[in-house]
Amino acid sequence: MCTGDLTFSGSLIYDLEVYSKGLKKWLEVSSIGIFTDFQARRSNIRYRREDNNKLEFVNLINGSAMATPRVWAAIIENYQQEDGSVLIPDALQKYFGKEYIKD
Repeated sequence: MCTGDLTFSGSLIYDLEVYSKGLKKWLEVSSIGIFTDFQARRSNIRYRREDNNKLEFVNLINGSAMATPRVWAAIIENYQQEDGSVLIPDALQKYFGKEYIKD
């Protein structure tokens, strides 16, 4: 994410996007952000260092849930075959146990 788009509390944020052929644009499906110790200070979440026994604030990472309908739509739009079946992307085939989704 561009520095100008960062939130007040975020130090680094990654937006995960998929390409929608039907809409001809990229759609955000999730965000993952590093908030250093900003949220920990507000919540008083600390830990004690082993080397000097000093209390310090933890650093936090936030991640939003995946917008599953957008992900499924993008897979179908980008991997649908001429016969109507959908080729499962290589990275997901081990979870499906097959190569295609067919009628």
